[in-house]
Amino acid sequence: MTIQTAFTHIVTSLEPIQGQREAANIAHIVMEYVTGMSKMDRIVYKERELTTEQTSQLTAAVKALLAHEPVQYVIGSSWFYGMELLVNPHVLIPRPETEELVEWIVQDIRTAQLSQPQILDIGTGSGAIPLAIKKELPQAHVQAVDVSKGALQTAKDNAVKQQLDVTFELVDILNKTAWTHLPMFDIIVSNPPYICQRESADMQEQVVSYEPSLALFVPDDDALLFYREIGWMGKEKLKNGGALYFEINEAFGTETAALLEGMGYLEVEIKKDLFGKDRMVKGVWK
Repeated sequence: MTIQTAFTHIVTSLEPIQGQREAANIAHIVMEYVTGMSKMDRIVYKERELTTEQTSQLTAAVKALLAHEPVQYVIGSSWFYGMELLVNPHVLIPRPETEELVEWIVQDIRTAQLSQPQILDIGTGSGAIPLAIKKELPQAHVQAVDVSKGALQTAKDNAVKQQLDVTFELVDILNKTAWTHLPMFDIIVSNPPYICQRESADMQEQVVSYEPSLALFVPDDDALLFYREIGWMGKEKLKNGGALYFEINEAFGTETAALLEGMGYLEVEIKKDLFGKDRMVKGVWK
């Protein structure tokens, strides 16, 4: 099988379930993973035969993709904020919208001219948020916590890969006694579970079947569970003038903002993402 016929095979296999354009996008990702060659090199050497090992990799990848496994899990990586991060079923696949949350935080820190800000990320998953912040603000002291041992190991591996100094710790944020030892922070950020269980019926199969439910879902009768608990934590762990940043469920922007205001946070602001949806909330504690 040549590089060209392998590419065509992937597209033909996936087109019925992904559509032609998305099937081609996935095929390019898989072919770079299998061959280690750029798109341009694959065009130049399109008649080159795949090795036996590469053919086996390709076959396994197509089988997984036909079972709706996300391509990021198939190849074991995903791009976020200019970093190629390791991902697996222990962690969510980083989304472009979350890059906007990082940009908001970085911009606010630079505007405030904080020289060595103390920053905490809650529910870090792959470590995408704290690593991106540390990349942009090398002088920041960045910590991250998660309740999943598998997620923390992935985040630590990403920190090593990116050569960024971020501290990771196993903490259940819903257990108050588990976080009392943490220091005071200038910034607390979280992209917590925020999808109601009832919404799963309308979600893509590749998300529901493969991404960790622990990082996705909250009870239908308590959609703001994590925002409330982290909000209470922020009242104890944020320095005067410190800020809390959340990624949110677009359906609960107003409710999340009202929750923070009711807890005494000031300058509460909802920010839309690149798709025009309510996606982020900020509150200041004084």
